[in-house]
Amino acid sequence: MFNKKILALIKREVREKLMSKTFVYTTIALPLLMIFIISLQTALFTMGSGSKHLIIASDTENLTSTLEYVLLSNESLKASDFTFDFLTLSEENLDAFVKENKTALLKGKITGIVFVPSEALKNKKIKYFSKTPKDFTLTKKLGAVINAALVEQYFKGKNISQEDLDFARRDIKIIGFKVSKKKAISEAGYGNLILAYLFTFLLYISLLMMGQMTMQSVMEEKSNRIVEVILSSVNSRELMTGKILGSSIIGLAQLAIWLSPVALVVSTSWFALPKEFAFEIEPWQFAYMLINFFLGLLTFIGLYATMGAIFDNPQDAQSGMWPVTLLIIIPFFIAMALMENPNSTIGNIGALAPFTSIIVMPAKMTLSDVPLWQILLSLLVDVLTILIIFPIAGKIYQVGILRTGKKPKWGEVIKWLRYKY
Repeated sequence: MFNKKILALIKREVREKLMSKTFVYTTIALPLLMIFIISLQTALFTMGSGSKHLIIASDTENLTSTLEYVLLSNESLKASDFTFDFLTLSEENLDAFVKENKTALLKGKITGIVFVPSEALKNKKIKYFSKTPKDFTLTKKLGAVINAALVEQYFKGKNISQEDLDFARRDIKIIGFKVSKKKAISEAGYGNLILAYLFTFLLYISLLMMGQMTMQSVMEEKSNRIVEVILSSVNSRELMTGKILGSSIIGLAQLAIWLSPVALVVSTSWFALPKEFAFEIEPWQFAYMLINFFLGLLTFIGLYATMGAIFDNPQDAQSGMWPVTLLIIIPFFIAMALMENPNSTIGNIGALAPFTSIIVMPAKMTLSDVPLWQILLSLLVDVLTILIIFPIAGKIYQVGILRTGKKPKWGEVIKWLRYKY
């Protein structure tokens, strides 16, 4: 039950951490560190996402037949479970055709529509319509094969010249168009990909940092016997609740500071970003980010505080800290894999699974359209996770916070669960 004692503990926790130099330094330095890490990111992880059905269209019969021959004879695409439909379509009728197939695109029955105009024989620009137009795994495989088809069509009946060789060496450029349920079809830039990186790194680093800071704080209070003085005025449940809520409020304030420049860019016209780097995000998604992060803080700070109550020093705490840390590291890698393949199966599962949804869902939501029910379900999963683990963590905290001396074995810790408040 929330009471005045818990409120006083929250104020104490907020006052100590909010006014500390550590909070100021990390708030400023962490985004700079994150930018540095992102700039060094040179490879994305790939995960399979099942079969892919594509419609390949061109505005001439000859080019369509060449595309059909080259794509169907490519062994790499066959091994990757690509299936195709081919048709000849004028560019004037392209938009109408995409709208006719919009429902199938949104439901995943059609992975994408590729339009290769005859102009591509000069500029190598093709159009790709999909729910996830920046699926790099798909476009990388498909682009090389379509390029081979264009080269074959280009050199039919020609003597090879320097100009021909230059064309053969030039890469094609796939222009992605995002198909969404509520918005009109529009060319997709890289702004949301940058946002996905941003959200993933901020959540990952913040959860680790705030969790370990809380664990260290609990161990210091325990080893210095300060906790015994505090427990003379409040019970262990109130102390744990106040510490977790206070630390979570600090973490939430820090994330709000970090996200405010992005929110300012999105919500105002003061900053004109290049079209290819424009952000496509709704104001409610920022609200979701903060709610999701607060639930994540409650979850992981609670777990780290429990580890701090069990052990007396950081060396002993390593054995208990790593399982909790892995619950943050694993979803981080899943979210990073989504940058290359937003439709990966493990990403879809991770966006709704306990612990992983806290980091994975914001990334997935930024990269592609996610149904509202999935977003609400991820929040419900987070709340249920808290309701399940907190009674267990509370019992362990109650016993461990006053226990000092020899490092406890995990069998002893399990026995602590028999204690009642």
